[in-house]
Amino acid sequence: MELKFRVFAHISKPVHEVFEAVADPAQLSCYFTTGGAQGRLEEGATVSWDFHDFPRAFPVHVVEVVPDRRIVLEWRANEPENAGPDYNTTVTMEFKSTDDDRTLVEIAEEGWHETPGGLKASYGNCMGWSQMVAALKLWLEHGINLREGMYK
Repeated sequence: MELKFRVFAHISKPVHEVFEAVADPAQLSCYFTTGGAQGRLEEGATVSWDFHDFPRAFPVHVVEVVPDRRIVLEWRANEPENAGPDYNTTVTMEFKSTDDDRTLVEIAEEGWHETPGGLKASYGNCMGWSQMVAALKLWLEHGINLREGMYK
């Protein structure tokens, strides 16, 4: 069984504004990366994300960026029980303008090893990305930081 998932949300803002809220580290740090983000999501860059519920900041490799449409990232699979070499998973974010001037944000992640540890790690990341799209919606539409104090 291939370990992968997809989450999505409709955000009542124009696609450019939603894309920038993800690509810009200052904005991302306001609602998602509870410990902060360093570096803009630009193709070929390696940025740093930090979360209060994770032991340390970690690198995020930006594979592809199509402004206002797509961001593809790679990062180390968080599979603590993995006895083999480290490996990466791939995160694909799609931003689509809808007919009613909203933005559909879809986030998919894939590439875990088909092991009990890979399954557990994929579930954890699915929870995180689900929270991210919910937090993005609340931040952009209402100025509320859903994750504030959640893990600290």
